[in-house]
Amino acid sequence: MSELTVAEATESIYASLWAGNADIDAGIATLKAALTREGIKQAVFDPTKLAQNNRSGRKLMQAYFRQRGVSVRFSVKPSAGDLRRAVGSDGPIRRFANCSRDCAAYQT
Repeated sequence: MSELTVAEATESIYASLWAGNADIDAGIATLKAALTREGIKQAVFDPTKLAQNNRSGRKLMQAYFRQRGVSVRFSVKPSAGDLRRAVGSDGPIRRFANCSRDCAAYQT
């Protein structure tokens, strides 16, 4: 068996999950070896690619992988609430809503 990279091993795990967990233990062992080889402490999975993308499915996956010696975390994309907090509660659109009125004073 050739040595896979972490990305290739992760894609192999996604395929196993979508195939009803076929050869999942072999995929986890390959991932664990790739993580050790590359010096990475955690495997990062995209939750949108999982067969069961809900909290219980992710926690079950984390527990199963942890029992086999692989620490798992999930990548998160910012939600709309996170974006609102980053730009302020009123958001950029409301801040510039009166731009035509305010900017008219500067136009000559």
